[in-house]
Amino acid sequence: MTPSPTQYAQSGDISIAYQVTGAGPIDLIMTPGFVSHLEHAWEQPLYVHMLRRLASFCRLIRFDKRGTGLSDREAGVPSLEQRMDDIRAVLDAAGSKRAAILGISEGGPMSILFAATYPERTEALILYGTYARSAWAPDYPWGSRLDGDVEAAEAKRRLTWGSSDSVHAMVAGWLAPSLADDQPFCDWMGKLIRLGASPGAAVALQRMNRSIDVRDVLPSIHVPTLVLCRADDAGDYREPCRHIADHIPGARFVELEGRDHLPFAGDADAFVDEIQEFLTGERSTPEPDRILATVLFTDIADSTRQAAAMGDQRWRALLDQHNALAQRVIARFRGRAIKSTGDGYLATFDGPARAIRCALAMREEIGRLGLALRAGLHTGEIELIGADIGGIAVHTAARVAAQAEANEVWASRVVRDLVAGSGLEFSERGEFELKGIPGTWPLFTVG
Repeated sequence: MTPSPTQYAQSGDISIAYQVTGAGPIDLIMTPGFVSHLEHAWEQPLYVHMLRRLASFCRLIRFDKRGTGLSDREAGVPSLEQRMDDIRAVLDAAGSKRAAILGISEGGPMSILFAATYPERTEALILYGTYARSAWAPDYPWGSRLDGDVEAAEAKRRLTWGSSDSVHAMVAGWLAPSLADDQPFCDWMGKLIRLGASPGAAVALQRMNRSIDVRDVLPSIHVPTLVLCRADDAGDYREPCRHIADHIPGARFVELEGRDHLPFAGDADAFVDEIQEFLTGERSTPEPDRILATVLFTDIADSTRQAAAMGDQRWRALLDQHNALAQRVIARFRGRAIKSTGDGYLATFDGPARAIRCALAMREEIGRLGLALRAGLHTGEIELIGADIGGIAVHTAARVAAQAEANEVWASRVVRDLVAGSGLEFSERGEFELKGIPGTWPLFTVG
């Protein structure tokens, strides 16, 4: 799926960045949560999968709220009314006269206000993992309390904003507990947070959120409304969502399974299925996303013996160094680090020459840790399965890697053929039967 170009809408003196994806019969504008970044979002396969599904049945309009992402920063804290007006400005710029509004998390209150204020422009209202009021009150026990020294907490947030420790705590604590051990995801999330808002803007937005209360607006909404939340949302949004559904006339309330707060984490298809059925009257079973890619498998040679000799603690520390180094090298060659395989790594590349050069660089740099790497490469069609990948090409690359010895990089013939003229040198190793893969396979070593 090709990233959509970023455009700008004018809301008063502020430029609001937006993108339009898909060309379905229904316009759906998505109001994001706390911080967002339109272009960095395309770097996350889970997010792209959700976008692909939504754009399959609607014209999806996304934007960065004022003060965040690619939209203008501004002095002071924007009011909820100003932010609501930004939705109208984006719809005007995108040529949309009437749209369904999808308010996610912190984007919910401004979506609620828009639907009540502009019913003639609101086809439907969809709310996910959100609230009508942020702060605790005697008649609203689900809000957050301001315990302790608020100024000290804000000062700490400024210092730690976007740091690896704070990002991991956010991911594990409530954003996406199921992905807490997925380092590439946490790295992407950290970059999103840093690109999405500066430390000062994050503190200012948090202050503004503490003042939000749109409870009195809820009975004034007279458009079809769907309220979604995950039943075990680690951010404790279940009761706030139920409160919203109870106070909007005719609203439908649906609980989804899972603990992840981010809609594209966990079972994103269930999230999209409910929206699709609500807007179109039917839901579809998506075909797996398929792309052509070069798959790289690496493995530490003789890892079992080394682990036994070093002991669990030292071996774990060495593996952490290996994983961090592998991710850096993969990123340097514009690859996508899929996951650690225990004592190796799985990655994909959009070009076989970069994949080969990455494997050679990993062999050299990881060798400085005292580890001998072996690697295998194959180019073919793969399935994108959330953050993971699958398909026969993945299995083939794994079988090619299994043939390699310490410090060897092996490749299938299709890889060799695709890089003809690149200057890379190959040596024939013969024909091989690869377990579970039909036929015999000519294999080559590189470098």
